[in-house]
Amino acid sequence: MALNYIWIGFFLVAFVVGLLRVIGYYYRDFFAETFQVIFNETDLFIFRDMFQSTFDMAETSVSIAITLIGVMTLWLGIMNIAEKGGAVGILSRLVNPFFGKLFPGIPKNHPAFGSMMMNISANMLSLDNAATPLGIKAMEELQEINPDKETASNAQIMFLVLNTSGLTVIPVTVMAYRTAEGAANPADIFIPILLATFFSTLAGLIAVAIKQKINLFDKTILAYLGGGTFLVAGIIYLLSQMDQKRLEVVTTFASTFIIMGVITSFIILGIRSKINIYETFIDGAKEGFKVAVMIIPYLVAMLVGIGVFRASGAMDLVISLLAELFGLLGINTDFVPALPTAFMKPLSGSGARGLMIETMQNYGADSFVGRLASTFQGSTETTFYTLAVYYGAVNIKKTRYTVGAGLIADLAGVVAAIFICYLFFYH
Repeated sequence: MALNYIWIGFFLVAFVVGLLRVIGYYYRDFFAETFQVIFNETDLFIFRDMFQSTFDMAETSVSIAITLIGVMTLWLGIMNIAEKGGAVGILSRLVNPFFGKLFPGIPKNHPAFGSMMMNISANMLSLDNAATPLGIKAMEELQEINPDKETASNAQIMFLVLNTSGLTVIPVTVMAYRTAEGAANPADIFIPILLATFFSTLAGLIAVAIKQKINLFDKTILAYLGGGTFLVAGIIYLLSQMDQKRLEVVTTFASTFIIMGVITSFIILGIRSKINIYETFIDGAKEGFKVAVMIIPYLVAMLVGIGVFRASGAMDLVISLLAELFGLLGINTDFVPALPTAFMKPLSGSGARGLMIETMQNYGADSFVGRLASTFQGSTETTFYTLAVYYGAVNIKKTRYTVGAGLIADLAGVVAAIFICYLFFYH
């Protein structure tokens, strides 16, 4: 139901903003004198741009789905090897004490535990192409034990929020873009992203746990969270001791080595279990095409709504109003130019990436704003895209409080990123 209202809101708000821009153009002298707001000829053609965005985003949706066909075919095949070879079972047993407390509705040692862990691990390594099919696989397994096939279960909501909060250990992609834009130290946003995503994940976990009445003071949960916090602190300490070049080499090597090591381990376990590796891969890969095609309507719906909203100028209007509000409150507004990236990321990953690059080009990759935009890009998730894809893959229509909890996690990540970047980069 929440997605329904949000989707309607995209179009209604976009139409009203577009109409106001056209009216403003025809009465531009009045608005310029009275409100110091300037309208120009581009405002007259705003509905043309909004209409064109519907076609552009529909085409983008299909392009994304086509790209996903190959990726999902690959990873669903690999996951089938992992499941048949026993790797998923091993992962399930490793995380079962912790996940068993967070997901009390899932039977002990259920395969979904292993799939969820694989998805979260891929997100930690910034391997988005691998994370999506792994996440869809987890959603399908959770859907099998969902009593109401059209309504998101507690377990699916918890998983989606943990997914969209996106704890990132190695932000390889963001560092690559910073390198391309000439950053002196492309890896200097590593610790801010790690810290921001940690707080984002923690906020999402707490929000859902409160709603689902999960006891976060359980000794098992505290032990795992404490261990995770200690591990994150250790990673931060070790990598902070490295110079720029060594850090880039280590993080790039670690992300690629770990994922290739995981694939190789799955194959070795499959050999040990005496399964036909090739045939098992093919059997799992066959599902990739079907799932990728199934999510096209959901992608088109969400991305077209986002495209119209952005083309109308509503996003820019929100940013301007926030800048005015912060200024009136006496808050330092130096962070405002980076906010478009933060606001766009929950809506569109490619849109946020473009805004991040644009910010670095306009302000400099090593400027406070450039670094903050990079941190936003690495520490927030494409919440609405993820919900559309994951829930669309299993035909969930009633998402309950998923959107609210996901946005709480996103907001926590944004606020944490601002404070952390002020601490690290503001001079």
